[in-house]
Formats: sequence, structure tokens, C-alpha cells
Amino acid sequence: MGTERTPTPTPSTTNRRRYPRAPLSLLVQFRFNSVQEFLSEYATNMSMGGMFIRTTDPREIGTLVYFQFTLKDGSKLIEGLGRVTWVSRYDPEDKSGQNFPGMGLEFVNIDEDSTSLIEQIVTQNLKKADEPK
Repeated sequence: MGTERTPTPTPSTTNRRRYPRAPLSLLVQFRFNSVQEFLSEYATNMSMGGMFIRTTDPREIGTLVYFQFTLKDGSKLIEGLGRVTWVSRYDPEDKSGQNFPGMGLEFVNIDEDSTSLIEQIVTQNLKKADEPK
């Protein structure tokens, strides 16, 4: 199996993205058809089109993933179906600290309420990222 790496964003790849990515740290529960119980890992960024989940055990490209997460106050459950569109494998040789193991999910089936909440999360986190430190 070949090594898949996180592509380093360049101006040309950044401009091709359909949606801006908002940095965040959000615990996401997810499962695959072959797994009956939920796994939990952190999403490190999210957009209206998908999210990146850090995991040392990413699934193959094309795998469908059922996911759910709640807002920090526990008030709303957001759930949907995503598809793995790219994978970054752990590379013990990489000392840059820039490439993280995980998988990029594209949202493929999300209800209207969840879509609205994701939009709020992305908007709030993009504003935080733009604030001066």
C-alpha cells in the first residue's frame, strides 16, 4: 500500500477549495459499516463541504462514514454521512510537524438543521482565526 500524504496547501490549491476551512478542535464520534460501535477522534478543521479528522487509523478513500457530534454546551446533536476523500498516513520520518495523520471527509448527506449549525460553527471559528492574537 502506497503512502498517502497531506498535500501542503499552496496558493493554487487553496484557491481551488470550494469552502473556507475553519480551524477548530471538536470531538467527533464516527463509525463505518463494519464497526458497530462509535469511535471518537478530533476534527481539526471544518468547512461547509467537510472536515478533517485526526486519526492514526484512517479509512480508505471512498469509505462512507456516519458521524455525529454535539455543540460544546451539549445542546444540539449534529449528524450525517460523509465520504473519505483523502488520507494522510502517519510518517515517523516527518519531523516538520506540519503533516498530521487522518482523513478528509466530504459531507454527502446532512439534514437542514445540521447544515445550519455547521455553518454557524464554521463562521464563528473563521472569525476567531481572523482575530489578532
